[in-house]
Amino acid sequence: MDTHLRKRIRAGDHAAFGELFDAYARSVYNHAYRLTGEWAVAEDVVSLTFLDAWRLRGRVDEEGGSLRPWLLGIATNVTRNTRRAARRHAAAMARLPREDAVRDFADEVAGRVDDAARLDLVRTALAALRRPEREVLALCVWAGLDYAAAAEALGVPVGTVRSRLSRARTKLAKQMEPPGFHGQMRGDRTTAVRPLREGNR
Repeated sequence: MDTHLRKRIRAGDHAAFGELFDAYARSVYNHAYRLTGEWAVAEDVVSLTFLDAWRLRGRVDEEGGSLRPWLLGIATNVTRNTRRAARRHAAAMARLPREDAVRDFADEVAGRVDDAARLDLVRTALAALRRPEREVLALCVWAGLDYAAAAEALGVPVGTVRSRLSRARTKLAKQMEPPGFHGQMRGDRTTAVRPLREGNR
């Protein structure tokens, strides 16, 4: 099934690409949201990811399994580019003359969304991670990819995925440690983020 779909994608079969979108759009969206923490940005990432996937379809190997790691790898790169563009835009806007501030209710609305509220619990801890560590955490812990699939998605060796994930877990455990707690931690603190993990496809 996967090999047949790969061949159809490579051949530019629009129906096959529609099947690909139906199968993995939600997975790409979840991954993008976990990397950005913003619903609107995640939606943009989904659109750009599948546009890039269509443009890069000729690079898909005819033999292989699920195309999910390939799509999540593209989504990761799109997210990097989107965030860089957002930083450039913010810097440009900061140079403009300021007008009277108008209250923005967007944060209040977003705060009522359950998933956003759960993500807020670990937002501070995640902010302490370097970008490569956040990406590996999102792929291995939240998206449920194994080391090999995450390495394929990111284009890095499996050993690099292992070391980045290890550092991410260590930093998260330290950041989520209660104030004044100096004893031995019980269990893996990264389980705090697992309610958002999706099932494997």
